[in-house]
Amino acid sequence: MAKLQLSIAIGPYDRMRPLVDGEVQIDAVDPQFMLLEPEEIFFRAFRHEAFDICELSLSSYSVRVAKGDSPYIAVPVFPSRAFRHTCIVVRTDRGIARPEDLRGKRIGIPEYQLTANVWARAILEEEYGVRPAEITWVRGGYDTPGRVEKISLNLPPGVVIENAPEGATISGMLAAGELDGVMGPRAPSCFERGDPDIDWLFPDPTAAAQAWFRKTRIFPVMHVLGIRRTLVERHPWLPAAVQKAFEKSKAVALAKLADTSATKVTLPFVEESLRAARRLMGEDFFSYGLSENRHVFDWFLRHHHAQGLSSRLLVPEELFHPSTLESHKI
Repeated sequence: MAKLQLSIAIGPYDRMRPLVDGEVQIDAVDPQFMLLEPEEIFFRAFRHEAFDICELSLSSYSVRVAKGDSPYIAVPVFPSRAFRHTCIVVRTDRGIARPEDLRGKRIGIPEYQLTANVWARAILEEEYGVRPAEITWVRGGYDTPGRVEKISLNLPPGVVIENAPEGATISGMLAAGELDGVMGPRAPSCFERGDPDIDWLFPDPTAAAQAWFRKTRIFPVMHVLGIRRTLVERHPWLPAAVQKAFEKSKAVALAKLADTSATKVTLPFVEESLRAARRLMGEDFFSYGLSENRHVFDWFLRHHHAQGLSSRLLVPEELFHPSTLESHKI
């Protein structure tokens, strides 16, 4: 039987390299990998269903699952996980010394429903009592004008979203003092250039994230891995095969990362950082699978619905193909 030739769009992460390089194989699949930035993958997937298998924004995917019209079904593989205390930068001349000071401020966002922003708003509300309706949100591209939401939104009463003026960007508006801050998955370019009037909301975001993890045991999931639903209907063995291969690829990547005889990434202190992560979060700190991460999805889906993004409160099992929720044992 000929192997299925499938397009797979993912980011260029170390945990994907064993698959991309052919060191790890997906059973009965001939993969055609495309290494793309998340924004391109998500836009093409949700607007045009462009890929057979791809990373999906957890937030956008949850919206579509709640509506019952998702063209993809996910497996519990999480290509991207990240703490989001680095998600918010603010102007230092606006009297913003703590999260509670964001009330009444104008905060730029690339899109309201981005997964990183769902997590950041949830942390602001649950930990500091700052509700989304207490902030005015200004939507625009980081450095390219005219960015729009990938999906339609039906937000709760009181939540105000304005579009950035025509031709304006949220990075430019922040630098010019027209915004008090920016929230998003990447820092605005004015912050990266070292603008002295712009800094993180949390002075030490790593320490804040570590403290939050000790309290909640949550390592936020950003992306899931989706398979075109029509493919799964024709090939019901595919989700489990994909999950198995991506699990193995991650294991190979972590084994290589732990071999510090020659550092695998262009960053000092890798060995120390790896040991610190495992002391804080456990041996498999970047875990896949629903059973190990049910509390993460329960927390996220509760806030996603409360923020008016999913039309109903989802349960985690609804996100994933049933065949990936259990596995054989030897």
